[in-house]
Amino acid sequence: MSEVKLAAEVRSDFGKGASRRVRRDNKVPGVLYGHGGTPVHVILPGHELLLALRTPNVLIALDVEGRTELAIPKAVQRDAIRGSLVHVDLLVVKRGEKVTVEIPVHTEGELAPGSFLLEHVLNTLPVEAEATHIPEAVTVSIAGLEAGASILAKDIPLPAGSTLAIDEDAVVLQVLAAQAEEPAADSEGTEGSEA
Repeated sequence: MSEVKLAAEVRSDFGKGASRRVRRDNKVPGVLYGHGGTPVHVILPGHELLLALRTPNVLIALDVEGRTELAIPKAVQRDAIRGSLVHVDLLVVKRGEKVTVEIPVHTEGELAPGSFLLEHVLNTLPVEAEATHIPEAVTVSIAGLEAGASILAKDIPLPAGSTLAIDEDAVVLQVLAAQAEEPAADSEGTEGSEA
């Protein structure tokens, strides 16, 4: 996993108006916290942060007033209409430290021929990994699976240095048989004739 370097400014103005001014300058307000330290309110470059967040669990090297802090995104708030970043919470990590993150589950291959549906019970898999070696995703083969088959967390090959942070018997993917719709019942009932 690569590091993304960003320069951060310490933020001293707070409140809705101050945050709007920051966003108007194409920057994003955020909070850097962790390791028992005092949370640091920061301002981050908007476009560079948006590009960095395209990678799940990206490791960000923040330059905050001359000192470098390693952080991973913990919570990202986006504008519901525009999709732009509104606020970000960053968790401070240290090299060699283990962190628990959720990584996306990708599938490859085709199900067995027939009317089968693949259900993603979990879209992400919680794993514990070293902060500077967080896997971007895991890939699972679904080739030839039929209805009733399921893939458990323990069946998913994890990258070296990663361990499951979930019950190993948790179902991640399962294959279902497609159900055909029943024909609509005739709404007009037949009535008996009177004599």
